[in-house]
Amino acid sequence: MSKISAAITAVGAYVPEYILTNQILETMVDTNDEWITSRTGIKERRILKDDGKGTSYLAIKAAQNLIKKNNMNPKDIEVVIVATATPDMKAASTASFTASEIGAVNAFTFDMDAACSSFLYGMSVAASYIESGRYKNVLLIGADKMSSIVNYKDRATCIIFGDGAGAVLFEANHENLGFQDEYLRSDGTGRAYLQATYGGSSFKLTPEILEQGGQYAFQEGRTVFKNAVSSMADAAVKILERNNLTKDSVDWLAAHQANKRIIDATANRIDLHQDKVMCNIHKYGNTTSATLPLLINDYESQLKKGDNVIFAAFGGGFNWGATYLKWAYNSKH
Repeated sequence: MSKISAAITAVGAYVPEYILTNQILETMVDTNDEWITSRTGIKERRILKDDGKGTSYLAIKAAQNLIKKNNMNPKDIEVVIVATATPDMKAASTASFTASEIGAVNAFTFDMDAACSSFLYGMSVAASYIESGRYKNVLLIGADKMSSIVNYKDRATCIIFGDGAGAVLFEANHENLGFQDEYLRSDGTGRAYLQATYGGSSFKLTPEILEQGGQYAFQEGRTVFKNAVSSMADAAVKILERNNLTKDSVDWLAAHQANKRIIDATANRIDLHQDKVMCNIHKYGNTTSATLPLLINDYESQLKKGDNVIFAAFGGGFNWGATYLKWAYNSKH
């Protein structure tokens, strides 16, 4: 029997309708379009405005888009993983509600949180389930409503983040296409520099903390930037070396969309031409767990069967890494 590999066989996505442009941000905080664009590459981001709608709403919409595009029966889905840093609530899981709402009534479900690396880590878990032979398909969704933890009076963070979701279906493949290798790492000493602190078990939310804005995300930009550039690039290099890949044999780089300069630094480190670098940060900003599946969705029509795709990400924790995947199909959409 041929070896089972885990291939992405379908993709879907959803972003909210409301567009928060740099020009609108100029009216909210002390910033301007030129400053934001030159430092981050971001021109606009999508924001989920409706009260009562959280990350599950984004995840459900992305999953429904995948199901509709591929004429899929949701009852056939065996596992649903929602990679997110902004779950609807502490309990129950966002994945459980998402699965029920899309009709995946036969699936078991759970959430995964590794900050901006959540989807990358989720790829490893989903692939392992498929490669084990125990499951035929796994729905992996990356979704975050970052606007729920962003302080729109803090110009260091409010210019960066947006809301969105992307979904991919992993299935068994017998042509050696799909997931090939991974290099994943963590360093817990970095959590002081990028965190959403209060509301966790060690940091109780109080009226005083709420008044101080302690419920919002915080980052020390320079430290995060420095670590992201070196860690993502190092992980990408490691994957290429381990798999005897050269710049000519890599077809695409799908890097976490945190900052255009970090994306460029990773591409430059592996000497990859810009034509091979997926990029949509200008449209969506940093959607945290959703950046990688949103990239795949936006570039699906350009991906060809057999393409070598390198994924790389970095997030709070610190968590980072890279994966290598051989694309499994030519898009019909």
